[in-house]
Amino acid sequence: MFLTRNLLWSRLFPCSRERRNARAVMTKAKSGGHAGAAVDRRPAKAARVSALLLLTLLFACPAGPLSAADPQHYALEIGKTGNDDLDKALKQSAYLETLRKQTDVDPFALVARANEDVPRLETTLQSFGYFRGKVSIKIFGHDLSDPNLLTALEAVPNGRSVGVLVYVNKGPLYHLRRVVVDGAVPDDARAKLKLPAGQPAVSADVLAGGTRLLTALQEDGYALAKVDPPIAYADDGAAALDVTFKADAGPKTDIGAVRITGLKTVDEAVVRTAFRVKPGDLYRPSKIEEGRKSVLALGTFSGVEVHAATALDPEGRIPLELEITERPHHAVSLNAAYSTDLGASAGGTWTDRDLFGGAEQLNLAASINGVGGTAVSTLGYNLTAQLQKPEFFAPDQTLEFDLGAVKQKLIAYDQTAQTGAILVKRKFSALWSGSAGLSLTHDDVTQEHVARTYELLSLPLNVTYDSTGLTGLLQEPTHGGRASLSFTPTQSFGHRTRTFLTTQLAGSAYIDLSWLDLEKPGSGVLAFRATIAEIAGAGVFDVPPDRRLYAGGSATVRGYRYQSIGPLFPDQKPMGGTAMDAGTIEFRQHLFGDFAAAAFIDGGQANAAGVPFEGTLRVGVGGGLRYYTPIGPVRVDVAFPLTRLRASDPFEVYIGLGQAF
Repeated sequence: MFLTRNLLWSRLFPCSRERRNARAVMTKAKSGGHAGAAVDRRPAKAARVSALLLLTLLFACPAGPLSAADPQHYALEIGKTGNDDLDKALKQSAYLETLRKQTDVDPFALVARANEDVPRLETTLQSFGYFRGKVSIKIFGHDLSDPNLLTALEAVPNGRSVGVLVYVNKGPLYHLRRVVVDGAVPDDARAKLKLPAGQPAVSADVLAGGTRLLTALQEDGYALAKVDPPIAYADDGAAALDVTFKADAGPKTDIGAVRITGLKTVDEAVVRTAFRVKPGDLYRPSKIEEGRKSVLALGTFSGVEVHAATALDPEGRIPLELEITERPHHAVSLNAAYSTDLGASAGGTWTDRDLFGGAEQLNLAASINGVGGTAVSTLGYNLTAQLQKPEFFAPDQTLEFDLGAVKQKLIAYDQTAQTGAILVKRKFSALWSGSAGLSLTHDDVTQEHVARTYELLSLPLNVTYDSTGLTGLLQEPTHGGRASLSFTPTQSFGHRTRTFLTTQLAGSAYIDLSWLDLEKPGSGVLAFRATIAEIAGAGVFDVPPDRRLYAGGSATVRGYRYQSIGPLFPDQKPMGGTAMDAGTIEFRQHLFGDFAAAAFIDGGQANAAGVPFEGTLRVGVGGGLRYYTPIGPVRVDVAFPLTRLRASDPFEVYIGLGQAF
């Protein structure tokens, strides 16, 4: 038996197939039983459409159920095939299943729904390579063709459920025998299909092969390449499928003129530098997409689209157009948080996204903190100013200036400090980035009633990795991971002249539990967090108190007061250490609507020995609720220490915007 192109696509796309069947039957009926040119002639084993199904298909695909006064409740059972993916696909494609809880149907509509599902389910079997698969359905023990079926259903008492059984006969699994590329394409085109002989003839895999071929041709510079839908021929005797892809690579071409539209105030040269794709470069969609994302990452634009011409220019190159939409140049954001240890905090940020016309971004932020917390003694403030210059001498390189002033009165120490820094940030790839810079800090710190002044010169170096695919801090990660490694050599002047090196390794990982087939992607996530840090080259009292290492609080071990884990003075106030480690396991689960929940366990320690994993391990456990808003989840967590450090600290509460990490 041979499958024409139309037959193959009817099996891949059931709506097209059913409409075509309907037209064929209609034509045959009108001609007095003699099919005309519109009839899709096929072997006798092909599915036939009943008159009822014909009417349904002609006017809707997919069709909804008919309204009824007396609904018929039913319980559905679909026979297992031994293939979990196929079982899931059958369940998802059956109207009997997908519409069962959405709306009630009367007996007549129930029969219509079942009749409609027979070809749909057989098409699903065919899409998995079972081209001779058969499906039959019984309702209340009656075949669909049984003339007594409706009478039996109408006699069922109101409220009683009837059984609907779907019987699935897969038939033989067809395999690919020959896969041919017909047309002017490079010699290695067939290998790009990745459809070896002997592979099951799954429709999705065959279609994906055509997509891979087209993508590979375009990545090789064939901008106008075409790959037609495949033509398949089935050999029933051998249960084999021969597939032919008709393709035309067209000419290999370079990028032509790059036109930019939509700019209002941003310098076009900045956009061209960020885009990176230049006239004369080989046409490659992946490089064009990287350039588009790089332009969008400037932060000045709300949309960036790239359009390739449909024909070559007189020089045989393909022009591009960048269509850009600028964001409002100014923005104001507000933030607030609360925890029982640090109290309430509130602040705002004012942003200019294009300060001098070169997509420079200025951020001015101010916040107050320390309102009513157990780890603070009075109000404090935090003021910052940040200026970023993108595309600094190279694509994906940013020059950043930072100014900051902070005042905080903690149980551990009181601090008033001013900081200035200059950094160069570089994006090495889609996953890796880094920064290096120079920082100067004037630090006035009082600890245990002793006031000291420090002048600190630091050279922060940082490397980060991020495979979560997210661009915003408040976006919720569901897969991948993040990691950072920082080295901060610091020269301290003032009270004591010391040189010390702070090293910190931090990371988080996220596992989407949808692979368990229990829920939708992103509904359940297992999240991990770990931090290890140490200070080398100086003892505890050679390091300013605010640069020492502490544990406890939302960033390390929830359930314990901020900075409360680690070495203590005789009065039980935090001293700080030279080594720290902490870890978290958190389970996040969507509940219903915009609500979700989380459960977690944190553990960590800090010590003055300069080596992580020494000291007294403290563990906190807890859970919380999440409410999702357009700007991120509102988080409320309650955590309990397994070992209380103070009788007055039975638990801690944390409220904020975004996940804990």
